[in-house]
Amino acid sequence: MREHAPIVPVLSAPEEEEESYLDYYYDDPGEAPGTLNIDPDAPLPEILLIDYTPERSTCRPLTHLEECRPYLLSPSVAWIDIRGLGSQTVMEQVGHVFGLHPLALEDVVNVPQRPKVEEYEEHLILICRLVQLNKDPEADESLTHSQVSFVLGEQYLLSLQETPDFDVFEPIRERIRTQKGTIRRQGADYLVYALLDMIIDGYFPILEEFGERIETLEEEVMTSPTRRTLEKIQTLKRDLLSLRRAIWPHRDAINILIRDGNPLIRREVRTYLRDCYDHCIQVLDIVETYRELTSSLMDVYLSAISNRMNEVMKFLTVVSSIFIPLTFVAGVYGMNFNPDRSPLNMPELNAYWGYPLCLAIMVCVGGLQIFWFWRKGWFENFSAPKRDPSI
Repeated sequence: MREHAPIVPVLSAPEEEEESYLDYYYDDPGEAPGTLNIDPDAPLPEILLIDYTPERSTCRPLTHLEECRPYLLSPSVAWIDIRGLGSQTVMEQVGHVFGLHPLALEDVVNVPQRPKVEEYEEHLILICRLVQLNKDPEADESLTHSQVSFVLGEQYLLSLQETPDFDVFEPIRERIRTQKGTIRRQGADYLVYALLDMIIDGYFPILEEFGERIETLEEEVMTSPTRRTLEKIQTLKRDLLSLRRAIWPHRDAINILIRDGNPLIRREVRTYLRDCYDHCIQVLDIVETYRELTSSLMDVYLSAISNRMNEVMKFLTVVSSIFIPLTFVAGVYGMNFNPDRSPLNMPELNAYWGYPLCLAIMVCVGGLQIFWFWRKGWFENFSAPKRDPSI
């Protein structure tokens, strides 16, 4: 068995004029079917060939796609893994070597596409979405999406990854090299199942991270909700929606592989695909549960903000209620009176203890109001959680 040789990029991307973002992801109106829109910023392709039988395995990089033709005709299983879609020449060679329909090649190259299954006479095409957490804290999005396409033939499997930066198939290559499990005793259909199962299982660590975020947000919403908390909730809702839109079509695609009875998929492999289908349903259930929890977090946040506003208004009401009678007393004594003109014109203005007596009356009135508000329970903090007296 050969050692895993380093992967080398092949060819060079043709120089193209700078175009807009939409030119790489959508066809122009009236454009011919099967037109390949290559993103000039896409990484150059890296081609790796893995050919194996129950007795031996070969792993080596290819500099030209034509080198894989002898392996496609051999009785062994040939896995041609292409990482990077940045060369139109290589992509055209893919269509020529593997006999892909122009529309099928367009779906493989023009990313992103909705996950789906397309059946042709000699091969089957499966398009998947690979989702990973973005490790960059300054990135605008928490999730990074990339497309992975599979072309399944009778004795070969072609995989095309949008970028080599998020390669998750190394454990499968290691199982082939070390002959772990039954993968080398199975055909190419079992290999595509193993790779598909690797993609679906990759959603569970993301869901675990989202679960921890929800727990943190629940504590933050209950203790100290801020505007930043609202932004976190909205970001989490957007990420969960993006995750749901990525995993939902996989359910239909896997169901087609199980139900349609394509001759390239053996009966025993369909049993494994049913397990993969169950994992997909499980991911969808968790995503829906997290979406409901996130929506409830928004309701709790709004309730917490409303309670905080009620506390502020209650405090202001109490203060205003205390100062209303005090303001009345001060306003009365602030009027212009002439006690020399009439004994009814505020005779207390000339009293020796008039000023201290007025202040004492105001203090007594304010104190009585505070005591009465306290007995009525106006100073109770309704936003704070109630303490169970039995604990």
